[in-house]
Amino acid sequence: MATVTPLTVTASPLSGHLLRHRRRGRLHAKHQPQPPRRRPRTARLYCAPDGGAGEVSAPPAPPAAEEQAPQEQPHDFNLLAVNRSEFNEIIMVIDSPAARYLVLDHNKNIHSVLPKTTVWTNSYWDEFVSLPPVVPLGPVALLGLGAGTAAHLMLKFWPWLQLVGWELDPMIVELSRQFFGMSDLEKATESGGSLSVHIGDALSPSATVEGGFAGIVVDLFCDGKVIPQLQEVETWLQIAKKLMPGGRIMVNCGGADVEESLSSSWVQNPTVKALCSAFPGQLNWKRLSEKESVNYVALTGPLPGLDEWSASVPSELSTKVKQWVPCELA
Repeated sequence: MATVTPLTVTASPLSGHLLRHRRRGRLHAKHQPQPPRRRPRTARLYCAPDGGAGEVSAPPAPPAAEEQAPQEQPHDFNLLAVNRSEFNEIIMVIDSPAARYLVLDHNKNIHSVLPKTTVWTNSYWDEFVSLPPVVPLGPVALLGLGAGTAAHLMLKFWPWLQLVGWELDPMIVELSRQFFGMSDLEKATESGGSLSVHIGDALSPSATVEGGFAGIVVDLFCDGKVIPQLQEVETWLQIAKKLMPGGRIMVNCGGADVEESLSSSWVQNPTVKALCSAFPGQLNWKRLSEKESVNYVALTGPLPGLDEWSASVPSELSTKVKQWVPCELA
């Protein structure tokens, strides 16, 4: 039985945007000495004032009395499970009033989120909901399933979808079924859609279905970075072979490797560069806003008709899909 450890985090303008400015969101918790008479398994966490949005760390030394700001209200974070596996030295399930998080790696990267107060994540996972209207009818692959954030969203709006997901770590699948409702996704909806879960290498030649996929969502990270294979042209050519005619690939490409402004070109992102080389003239891209996660996302194939695409997606995405543009080599 998992132990529930209550954690508290002092609210700040950053506390509501754990996924902001990150390739994947990061939730940092550093140990600090416990004051006397405090419950021994309780820690107080603070949003780092200068560590980048989305990072939570131990507080700095308190300022002088005349510099202290008014005390802000705390929000509770509960540590529902901590584990490790052959593939991840740190696996944590963290609960808050607003959402539940799957946190991996020493860098405490958020790999999945299950919102409680809204359907949307306000991050790159929302973009995947826009894929079904621009691909043929057929199964959609999720390469990098995590705790099923994309699957929850896609089946919410397209309940007839046949999703096929691959996750390398069986421990993550076990925890996802226990804490993130993945078992419910594996049951058929009233419209016949469901998630089929496969444990194994998402890039393996066996990660396919007969007749090919109508769409493939790629969201593969390790230690907070896109896995190196996704920066190689050959990897994308092999993934494309798993598509049916007219199928498309949608990719979370992470952020840029260097500091840049929001208006900078995609050329700083090695995954987008590899995709553009693999699919010349057949790649589109966009960059999410600062309020979302500042990730790049990419879509293979010709640029869809934006007005028609906008009209076919949930209203929350109708403006966002019009931000896609063709990706052209400089």
